[in-house]
Amino acid sequence: MALEIERRFLVAGGEAWRPHVIGEQALRQGYLAAERDGFTVRVRCAAAEAGKGADGGNGRAWLTLKAPTGGLARHEFEYPIPSEEAATLLDLAPVTLSKRRYSLDLSGGDWVLDVFEGVNAPLVIAEVELERADQPVPLPPWCSWEITGLGELSNAALAHHPFERWEAEPRRWILQHLGGSEAAP
Repeated sequence: MALEIERRFLVAGGEAWRPHVIGEQALRQGYLAAERDGFTVRVRCAAAEAGKGADGGNGRAWLTLKAPTGGLARHEFEYPIPSEEAATLLDLAPVTLSKRRYSLDLSGGDWVLDVFEGVNAPLVIAEVELERADQPVPLPPWCSWEITGLGELSNAALAHHPFERWEAEPRRWILQHLGGSEAAP
């Protein structure tokens, strides 16, 4: 059984994470199904190279199914699909999001950091995939607030209800917590 064991964190402190970058890719993902109970069907396209749009093109693409198990773990089934089919599925997806993903050279697990674009900017979220739920993880100082299990900050939730459309108070709290400020509407 394929399991994803992951912890997630809001990132504060500007770009203190940049020295740890070892890879980068532009991602566009669409949600074909996203249930309140956590079951999702996602299509994801990665641009072939920096500077190209994340629209499938000559890049890589996957179809992913996720379902909750409780705690930090989720069932995750991921299948590579032809980029042309992924582009069609993205067009059919009722909601999408775009982000730039950075692979990081941190210890304690497989770390990535997502810089959200468009209606989900300026959110920056770090994720670490673990081998087991009780695995100790040394946290860098810019991981400011653990958001593991907070449904409203999942990628599927942000696709359906982007950060730009959040009510003023929760949005302001997050921006202040991250050291940013609320932009004028």
